[in-house]
Amino acid sequence: MSPSQYPGFDRYGTDVLSANPHPVAAPVPKVPAQVGLVVEDAETGFTGAVVRVEKSGGMVVVVLADRHEKERAFRLGPGFWVDGKPVHLVLPPASARTTRARTASGSRAVTGARARVARASRIWVEGRHDAELIEKVWGEDLRLEGVVVEMLDGVDHLARTAADFAPGPHRRLGVLVDHLVPGSKESRIAAEAMRACGAQNLLVLGHPYVDVWQAVKPARLGLTQWPSVPRGVDIKVGTLNALGWPAETQADIARGWKRILGRVRSYQDLEPALLGRVEELVDFVTAGPQ
Repeated sequence: MSPSQYPGFDRYGTDVLSANPHPVAAPVPKVPAQVGLVVEDAETGFTGAVVRVEKSGGMVVVVLADRHEKERAFRLGPGFWVDGKPVHLVLPPASARTTRARTASGSRAVTGARARVARASRIWVEGRHDAELIEKVWGEDLRLEGVVVEMLDGVDHLARTAADFAPGPHRRLGVLVDHLVPGSKESRIAAEAMRACGAQNLLVLGHPYVDVWQAVKPARLGLTQWPSVPRGVDIKVGTLNALGWPAETQADIARGWKRILGRVRSYQDLEPALLGRVEELVDFVTAGPQ
């Protein structure tokens, strides 16, 4: 039977030179090195946000800074990853090369990054107002780091509650406590909890204020200092009374707090005694193996 009876049949097979056996790689996209863009250097693994693009040593470099403000410069061009994909970094528009956007916490803002999947590690705070204040100032940073803040509603049983959480090398726990001063009930509770769970896995820190309201700088409310509330009077009720604001019901207290929180714009409106402790807790729960 003749092969010509079968259209398209080639008794000798196809020409091996007629097609390229090696697939052509997709072109690497060119991405402007915008300030705040999170970038990984493929060779070293260093990851950070773009802080500036500049000339150095006869070449154009992009400067990256990690969350600890450590900076490294790399030659602009190929060899970077963004969102897990290779990119070729190119010059951004001139107007965007040196602007340094900041979050409310003072960290460099990150452009286009997705929130990280939540870590097993946690930060605990005493109550809703503490959580809302931290969210307002550090919320963007915490979502980027995958850190969840949870409410304790008091620390009287911290040692037992922390033990139930079972902190460990891959599951660290940081706790922020109000009125953590030497000789206080809170200081004894903190020490007991850290002994029980191990200081390498549990870190309890605090500020000296009776309530987190006082960690807001009084000048934000037009005060020189927070009102002195007599012993035995609820700190929130006494504060609102001194300010001349309603304080009869829980709703009054909630509205008073919203007025105070509304005056907070950034970390600059908070006392250093709170700022340092929160930053230390964030570093603690994001350090080490995850």
